[in-house]
Amino acid sequence: MGEFTVSIDVPVEHMRNLFGSHDSYIRKIEEDLRVVIVDRDGAVKISGEREEVMKASHVMRELIALSERGNELEEQHVNYAIEMESESGGDVLLEIDGDCICHTVNGKPIKPKTLGQKQYVDAMRDHMIVFGIGPAGTGKTYLAMAMAITAFKNNEVGRIILTRPAIEAGEKLGFLPGDLQSKVDPYLRPLYDALYQIMGAESFTKNMEKGLIEVAPLAYMRGRTLDNAYIILDEAQNTTPAQMKMFLTRIGFGSKVVVTGDASQKDLAPGAKSGLDVATKVLSKIDDISFCNLTSRDVVRHPLVQKIVRAYDDYEAKEKRRSESKVKSRNYNRGKK
Repeated sequence: MGEFTVSIDVPVEHMRNLFGSHDSYIRKIEEDLRVVIVDRDGAVKISGEREEVMKASHVMRELIALSERGNELEEQHVNYAIEMESESGGDVLLEIDGDCICHTVNGKPIKPKTLGQKQYVDAMRDHMIVFGIGPAGTGKTYLAMAMAITAFKNNEVGRIILTRPAIEAGEKLGFLPGDLQSKVDPYLRPLYDALYQIMGAESFTKNMEKGLIEVAPLAYMRGRTLDNAYIILDEAQNTTPAQMKMFLTRIGFGSKVVVTGDASQKDLAPGAKSGLDVATKVLSKIDDISFCNLTSRDVVRHPLVQKIVRAYDDYEAKEKRRSESKVKSRNYNRGKK
């Protein structure tokens, strides 16, 4: 087949955003879609096999449209546009970009950045209880916080309650100094960080003093009934089945609940069951409870984090197959005896 070429006009003011630092975005498109891209007097010429050229041109048009909407293009945008084009086509990024949850205190819009995140956000809008399950960097907690703060500002709920189990991440920290609040604050720091960024320190402090925002360890939830609140349970993989049941039975009228966790990063004692794992099995068929499973494709941190998550997923899958193979082999040998 002969070489096929398509020309795309790129507005000068969006050229730098589209090309990226040292033309890194363009080189990424060239390498992944096996095309050649050349800039000629404000027009970009894409050459190669017809099918790949058409994919590349669609990716570039979508990125230009994103830039025209005021987005600062990132490597994650480029990677995801290429991935979606190779799988399904369509203007997936533009559809996702149209959903703005709220703005940070600095005016930056908070939006889902992947299809999985968009489905997660839609689930939080449509269901009373949502489980967001997936690896680090998929925006589980951050998007839930954004949804909670938006609901609070719109008077859809009267308060926000954020909680997580106080368990060390594989370390024994010993006794911590200070009063009770200063002892539990280190475990709740990620929740504070997100609140400061979205709401602003002054607004957060004011609402915290009024009791309208509460950040507390999971143990503090026992015996309470939580009405008219947006409740987020973070790091749910570190709950026991009893703790998870206790938490879910606190929910009162007018409340929404988001439970987030990463099943691959448990800090429970060896052999202990995770409340998140049990809840996934027990509650999966109940109406108005949604389970959203995010994957490494939904990681929106540095692209290297996505590669790390995938590498660990592959390693753990191989170890599981190896372990199952050993068990089968032992059972077979016992049968022969």
